[in-house]
Amino acid sequence: MLSVLLLLLSFHPPAKAQQLMITSFSAANSTWFPSNNSILVSPKRTFAAGFINSSSDSYFFAVWVQKSSDKTVVWSLNRTRPVSNSSGLAISPSGVLSLNDSSGSNLWTNATGGSQLVLQESGALRFGDWSSFDSPTDTVLTNQPLRQQKITLSSGDYQFANATSLVFNGSDIYWGSTDAIRNLSSDGKLLMDNAQSDIVADVGLSVLRRLTLDNDGNLRVYSLRRSGQWDVVWQAIQELCNIHGACGVNAICEPLGSKNKTCSCPPGYEKVSKNWDCQRKIRSLAQSKFLRLDYVSFRDQPGTGDLQSTPLNFETCKSTCLGNATCVAFSYKYTGKQDCVILHNQLIDGYWSPATELATFLRVSSSETDNSTFTAMITMIETVCPVRVSLPVPPKASKTTARNVAIIATLFTLELLAAILSFWAFLRKYSKYRDMARTFGLELMPAGGPKRFSYAELKAATNDFSNVIGSGGYGVVYKGQLPDRRVIAVKRLRNVGGGEAEFWAEVTIIARMHHLNLVRMWGFCAEKEQRMLVYEYIPNGSLDKFLFPNEEVLVDDTTDDSKKRLITPRPLLDWNIRYRIALGVARAIAYLHEECLEWVLHCDIKPENILLEDDFCPKVSDFGLSKLTNKKDKVTMSRIRGTRGYLAPEWVIHREPITAKADVYSFGMVLLEIVTGVRNSGFRRSSLQSEDWYFPKWAFEKVYMEQKVEDILDSRIADSYDDRMHFELVERMVKTAIWCLQDRAEMRPSMGKVAKMLEGTVEITEPVKPTIFCVLEE
Repeated sequence: MLSVLLLLLSFHPPAKAQQLMITSFSAANSTWFPSNNSILVSPKRTFAAGFINSSSDSYFFAVWVQKSSDKTVVWSLNRTRPVSNSSGLAISPSGVLSLNDSSGSNLWTNATGGSQLVLQESGALRFGDWSSFDSPTDTVLTNQPLRQQKITLSSGDYQFANATSLVFNGSDIYWGSTDAIRNLSSDGKLLMDNAQSDIVADVGLSVLRRLTLDNDGNLRVYSLRRSGQWDVVWQAIQELCNIHGACGVNAICEPLGSKNKTCSCPPGYEKVSKNWDCQRKIRSLAQSKFLRLDYVSFRDQPGTGDLQSTPLNFETCKSTCLGNATCVAFSYKYTGKQDCVILHNQLIDGYWSPATELATFLRVSSSETDNSTFTAMITMIETVCPVRVSLPVPPKASKTTARNVAIIATLFTLELLAAILSFWAFLRKYSKYRDMARTFGLELMPAGGPKRFSYAELKAATNDFSNVIGSGGYGVVYKGQLPDRRVIAVKRLRNVGGGEAEFWAEVTIIARMHHLNLVRMWGFCAEKEQRMLVYEYIPNGSLDKFLFPNEEVLVDDTTDDSKKRLITPRPLLDWNIRYRIALGVARAIAYLHEECLEWVLHCDIKPENILLEDDFCPKVSDFGLSKLTNKKDKVTMSRIRGTRGYLAPEWVIHREPITAKADVYSFGMVLLEIVTGVRNSGFRRSSLQSEDWYFPKWAFEKVYMEQKVEDILDSRIADSYDDRMHFELVERMVKTAIWCLQDRAEMRPSMGKVAKMLEGTVEITEPVKPTIFCVLEE
């Protein structure tokens, strides 16, 4: 028996006074009361078990992670039925484990036939044949079986039922899998019944992990850092507003990235509970009107939503709602199909998203004074002013025919001259009107979208644009800080005339993109000739500064050699971090290609456009060269887009159409640079044959012909390469890169398949040797 720290914070065992640590509890021990200040520890003291004080004289028995800073509870016996200080844990001579509540009922059922209670290093609490792994609460630990026992996790109103489905309120399924999760493996894989697996972000690392159903209804995998803090490395639902019950009845959920959300009541409603239940301010709808909520949808469910079987035009849909006393709103899709949904009684799971194609019309009292805050584009801009034309009084009958002809000819001439002058003025002002229309469009984007900043605001935030953190062909990037203390990166575009299309494309595209590995845009500036984009600040900068630390770069947008300096040395990236970066970038590009409503080509994938957070989570940036088009169409572009060294062959061979496979080629070149730590454009060999300078060909020959994979590894971390730990990981990265670098687009895999190849969920055949497609001269 040894001494340690005591439990006191609600729901987490805190340290207050000396505690007694025991390695087992048997019948020979006296009754274990909460006041004994004892905890049961695992052999290596990773886990601990004991009584936790939840409130005044109320305790529950639990298992927690002793090495975590917050002493995270991973299993509990009686959290919903706490006992008093007078209740104690005991083992009878006949081998029955008991903890009685105030009524005398034993809370510890089916725990018989044992002699001592122990806590194993796996986190399992065992007594004879009974184990806490057989009846988890809201958490499963590494290698704890799930499917065989059809285990269900519970957290508040949420359940993870039968290891397959996330359920709200007992029957409302909002996420599911056809194959059950078997368990969480020690190397970071969620193993399925069909022998497939989901891979967490830090796969392969030897760390403590847990699979937890959180109280917000999301299923997540956490990894424990050495500091004792937990990192989220996998989650079932990326968009929190897709979780049923994310906000209360009649409320609207608005996403704030993949980690946060916000709830609000619609206009005409007010908050009535801490769970964001809302109710109408004026109950009576005897005299009613409608408030338009753009991009807001509510979930259809029995008794609340009714999709009309016959298509209805807008006015008929509106009349149908007014004629039904239970109708509280109706939704109308602007897709040409005349879809009308009548919503009855209450509004469930409200969700704001620009991806939706409908608007909801909220029924409120005619005396309601609230205005809608969920407005999108204005429906009509009047640009023509009425002109009064005065005609002369008809001449008297005594006037001659010649006078009549002269008057008519004069009027005709004046009208023709006015038309010519008006058309000439229109041509002169066309560009101005076009800019006004674009400005109106962005100014009236829906609530929750990117914020419009003034030039003065961004000038103050960046200290008069004094802190340069990067530059490129399309502008300079400055670091700044908003008044709310958020750190930002401001991209100031140069040559506004030439970069105008890229600016509007980046604003409209990135505003709709939400992905863990895509940079988040917070706002923009469109004031006179100024065009700027405001992004979240990524502290570690771009990937090239870690892969090629000895390169010289410009500190501003001038070509003066005196402005050059060497990059400050950065820490070396180990093989596991490089793999995580490659996998994250592949998933982000696959999202752009295959998961968006519209097909997005990046067109400039390179290390400079891959940013790294503090934990080296990658973020793909710079959508200024994006090409937005129909998914089934191929792209024909009038000029080459991208960066030399990363261009696919079809950019140079103008007969070939540009498709998503151009991005696949660029990613393959970046992936090869991640493995070698060498810039492809700077690769040279002693041979005079330019073909021998072709980077992919050299890598293929080293790996598949000479069988010397170690020759292509980054020499700075080659010493840390271990065949047993890293061979499979590096081999997947190299094979995938070679497949991406095939000269013919149809031979390259899609980005979705590239991500699966890196994950190891699909078999990778031996690639074909890449051939040089063009020799670029200096």
